[in-house]
Amino acid sequence: MEYEQIVYEVEQDVAIVTLNRPEKLNAMTALMGAELSDAMAEADQDDSVRAVVVTGAGRGFCAGADLGSGDEFAGGWGEAGRDFRSLLPMEVRKPVIAAINGPAVGAGLTWPMQADVRYVAEDAKLSFAFVRRGVLPELASHVILARVAGLSNAAELLLSGRTFSGREAVDHGVATKALPADQVLPAAVEFARDVVRNAAPLPVGIAKRLLWEGIGIDLEHWREQERKLFRLTTQHRDSREGTIAFFEKRDPDWSGSVNDEFPDWNE
Repeated sequence: MEYEQIVYEVEQDVAIVTLNRPEKLNAMTALMGAELSDAMAEADQDDSVRAVVVTGAGRGFCAGADLGSGDEFAGGWGEAGRDFRSLLPMEVRKPVIAAINGPAVGAGLTWPMQADVRYVAEDAKLSFAFVRRGVLPELASHVILARVAGLSNAAELLLSGRTFSGREAVDHGVATKALPADQVLPAAVEFARDVVRNAAPLPVGIAKRLLWEGIGIDLEHWREQERKLFRLTTQHRDSREGTIAFFEKRDPDWSGSVNDEFPDWNE
């Protein structure tokens, strides 16, 4: 499979997947999301691949959804995903290591939260910025972040959408290790190659599945609920206000009401 917005390479049994829109800080489009899903399926189905490293081209990892593209990321990748296989990092039966080499915002941070290990640049600016754009965090981040970082840390980061550094990400349990930016990818590849050399593939794959199932939540059910609620927020007037305020570099004027507009949770 040839890709337009990512690069997929295999070196010494390690698949290296690079988000490749450096002129846009690798901002995510529906096509990039579909290609990433397909790359995960490719790595999973190739027995010669024993580990996967995902990183970004240039100085950033992923600046989040490309707000100028008109894409909606909840509920799949739409037409962009029609010709691609679909697999999430947590479903790949090999370790997936995110090498977050620079800024990671919104979907650019929730996507690597689905990886097994995260190495991050010390001075990288990170943010689950969704609520600051008037929409709901997605990609099962409510479950994953709470399990990885603890409920209080997850609440602080998801409910504020504030910016934090790579060093703070490690302090909060969001990332495994913080390093100078130029060392992030080499360290991630070194870890991957240690797995390739020293760990047997079958027990590694089984152990990974047990770890994710040990979260104790039906993630597919959770993702479906989240997709429905994400769609509700993207169609709300505050979503447009959040995006416009971001581009105009001003404080947003929110108008949503939890008393009048909160969804029926049982529908």
